[in-house]
Amino acid sequence: MSEGAYQRLWVASHGTLQELLGREQALLDAVPHRDHQAFRFRLAALYLRYLGLLRQFDAIYDQMAQPQKRLLVRRLLDGVAGRVLELKDELVRVDLCETHCLYRVLQDLMLTPADLEVPIPRYFRLEQPSAVKEWQQKLADILARTVMIEENLPGLHRTEAVILVQRAERARQGRLRATFMREIRREEERDRKVREDKWHKFSQDQAALVIQKVWKGHLQRKRTQQDRRKEMEFIGMLPMPSQAEHLDILRKATLREESRRQRQKEMEEEFHQARVKARECVAETQGPDMREKMREQIRQWFIECRAITGQFPDYPDESLGGSCLIFAEKTPEQVKMELQMQPQESKKKVKETSKDRDQETKKEKKKGKEEKVKKGEAETMLKVLPSKFIPGITSGHQEYINVWKNRSKSQHPSQSFDPEILWEEKQKEVEAELRVQVDELMRQELKNLRLAVDKEDGRPFKTPKKKPSKKPGKRKKEKDLTSDRTLDSLYEELVIAGVLKKSDNVALKDYVGDCLYLGSALMLANKIPMPALFDIRQNMALYGVLRLGSADIHSLAPLIRSVLLVGPSGTGKKMLVHAVCTETGANLFDLSPRNLQGKYLGKTGAEMLVHMVFKVAQLLQPSVIWIGDAEKNFYKKIPKEERQMDPKRIRKDLGKAVRLLSPGDRVLLIGTSEQPQLADMKGLCRLYERILYVPRPDYASRYVLWRHLIEARTQVTPSLDLSALARVSDGYTSGHIVQAAHAVLNDRRLLQLSRRPLRPSEFLEQLAKLDPVYREEEESLKDWYFKTPLGKKSMVLSKGQLETEEAKLTKEKNKK
Repeated sequence: MSEGAYQRLWVASHGTLQELLGREQALLDAVPHRDHQAFRFRLAALYLRYLGLLRQFDAIYDQMAQPQKRLLVRRLLDGVAGRVLELKDELVRVDLCETHCLYRVLQDLMLTPADLEVPIPRYFRLEQPSAVKEWQQKLADILARTVMIEENLPGLHRTEAVILVQRAERARQGRLRATFMREIRREEERDRKVREDKWHKFSQDQAALVIQKVWKGHLQRKRTQQDRRKEMEFIGMLPMPSQAEHLDILRKATLREESRRQRQKEMEEEFHQARVKARECVAETQGPDMREKMREQIRQWFIECRAITGQFPDYPDESLGGSCLIFAEKTPEQVKMELQMQPQESKKKVKETSKDRDQETKKEKKKGKEEKVKKGEAETMLKVLPSKFIPGITSGHQEYINVWKNRSKSQHPSQSFDPEILWEEKQKEVEAELRVQVDELMRQELKNLRLAVDKEDGRPFKTPKKKPSKKPGKRKKEKDLTSDRTLDSLYEELVIAGVLKKSDNVALKDYVGDCLYLGSALMLANKIPMPALFDIRQNMALYGVLRLGSADIHSLAPLIRSVLLVGPSGTGKKMLVHAVCTETGANLFDLSPRNLQGKYLGKTGAEMLVHMVFKVAQLLQPSVIWIGDAEKNFYKKIPKEERQMDPKRIRKDLGKAVRLLSPGDRVLLIGTSEQPQLADMKGLCRLYERILYVPRPDYASRYVLWRHLIEARTQVTPSLDLSALARVSDGYTSGHIVQAAHAVLNDRRLLQLSRRPLRPSEFLEQLAKLDPVYREEEESLKDWYFKTPLGKKSMVLSKGQLETEEAKLTKEKNKK
């Protein structure tokens, strides 16, 4: 796409944004619970529209070259991503479920299931800080050193090494000489047979006939190959020539995108240098004039206040804005009245609050029953919480309207920065800095004027009384157990101990799965739909990637400190953990009980371990702390074979450390569990704020996964019935399907495809060697999930809806 195309996309996205901002106010109005479906539809429609807007802003920010526009787009991109997270939180609160079946909303908005995909901003990977890359390189160096030490290869003497090399070289030369001699003997044998049999002489007609046969056979084979290719292209098994051209165009487009990103870097460097120069130029040329004008205005204000009130005014405090109050378009009397009214208003507020409290206590005693009824009615009302991202989005949209909407595009065809906007921006910055300096000088000048005038008038000078500042309550500071150690030493110790690991390079899109298309129908039938693999991928993108990828998003988004993934073995829980680390560049800390066996023993050791992990994780954000077999930390009864492991020793310290995480701390605790039934439900749900059930794949997900795995190695032929393969593989997990595909599609089998095409029976033979997920295991996991706090609420909601529908049916029957 060209620069003009991205400019048009930017204009269209702001039109959509203006429409969505107009709909935001309607969600703040409380709605009775009987309008639950209509309220949910509005919320889901807004969520889907913001997802599309996030996709547009991501494309614009990734490819737009103008540096000043990119700054605004980045603010809007983070704001829209944060609003998506807020709406996701509201959907969970309304649906009482982590899975939202929005296909009816998609149909009404004329969207496709692809529009449900949560886009991950590309700058998470492309614009990783240099510090993250340095620590990753340091991790690789430490791991390389530890591997060299662990291998401890026995050294060979120089003569022994030379003898070993000589043996290998002589063996190679011997094999080569043997092959040469074998070929020579074959040629001699062939010559001998020719001499014995003599040459076979062909006539002219016989020779012409042989040549014709060979040539006609060659032509027919060529025509057959062409016909076969046309047939395969016709049925869609091979790309058409037009499709090949399309692929070539796409390849060129990707190269174009890379060149545009390189151009962005050049523009950013040029813009950065221009900002420095512009600030220096404004400070040198206009700084003295600005300072002198400010001082003249403030002196004039002193004189006018003296003439009107008979005394010099009090200088506004810096916390109130300093001389900004003077530079506002107000008279000296108004400024003085505002300064005098502030302490009086604060006293009135204190009195009013005390009176209100007394009245409330009296009303509570008299009308307790009425308030309980009102509270019950308020709980049944549906309302969206105020957004923290909407003010930022609104200000960014307003800046676009004021600055960029009506700006001509022909002024800067090369997409360089706009010097006028840069000059105005630096003027404001320099003016704000000078104002602070001028305020200090004029406060001293005001003191000198008061002293001089008070001496002339014979009145004593009264210094303004300062109110004693109230000391905030002292908070207990955490004990830093490693205050005498550097970050490098802690980092190296955790790497050597095997707690800090290198994550696998896995993208979130590699977690392949399809949507649950019957979800809306199940919800209409008052049945709780189980999540599909697509829903799990979306939830991990929302709870993990979007929050950890940006500090601005994490500081304002609803705080989620921990996530628990529950499901059978082989459903991809560990893969999701590594995908979150890959997409965000996060450090991976492994606190699994099996990994901690024999390390940091005792209570002091466990406390030190948790302290070190969370300290390094907070200093090197973003970070992911992974606990495999999370149920072992909350065992109801520790098995005999695991008592030596002592899996519960970090339980208390872990809970304390997680609760101390605050907005802005990009640290996420992710637990994975296959048998959560063995754990204490209350402790597990208290530590993990979000619990996601990861099921085995359904038919749609299995079909998509089989196709993805086979097309990654070869083409799908008509002899391979993927639909039947997906249906027969019911009961197996994604890990089982991946194992079967890798076992069949090896290099030797790929060489035989031309003679022997793939068949479903080959994959089924490999699946038969694996144990499927039995129904008893799956049902026990579902029962456990519906005993969690959110699961209980969803069950109560579905039962209530069933009861209301049954009541309606009985009423209709009675009427008939």
